[in-house]
Amino acid sequence: MSEKKQLEQNQREEPMSFMTKVIITGFIGGVFWSLIGYFAYMFSFTEISPNVVLQPWALGDWKKGWLGHIISVILLGLFGIGAALIYATILKKFQQFWIGIVYGVAIWGLVFFLLNPMFPSIKTVMELTLNTNVTNVCLYILFGVFVGYSISFEYNEMQNQDQHSKQQTQSSSNE
Repeated sequence: MSEKKQLEQNQREEPMSFMTKVIITGFIGGVFWSLIGYFAYMFSFTEISPNVVLQPWALGDWKKGWLGHIISVILLGLFGIGAALIYATILKKFQQFWIGIVYGVAIWGLVFFLLNPMFPSIKTVMELTLNTNVTNVCLYILFGVFVGYSISFEYNEMQNQDQHSKQQTQSSSNE
């Protein structure tokens, strides 16, 4: 029994893959910032509730209640995964936080200009209040920075570990 316990103690847990970290980061970012968006809606900082994402697809008044809000937050977490995967594919090598800011603004522009016709209850940017626009731009920027910086940090850490292990392998083979 003690031999088995020693072996279990000596075993190393496999680290999560980069893609797993990207997916988790995107989901947590989507859920977290949509919850912050919901609180901003509750406190009248914005006219747009996260459950607006259900309006083109779901029928009934349930989407305006607590169930609609929960499903919306989870759905926005899934959309966050998509945004994180796009970031990881295109921008993971950049470590500057301003790349995340630009990415967040780009996502905001995509949602509020290109995808706006899909959401009939959302007014155009010009019709929305200044508070709503500023709040939403800030939420998207914060999401972009969260996802972008987290993914870039993990990618660069992985690259540094690979370089370090290659250097150790070379130094041990040279001896």
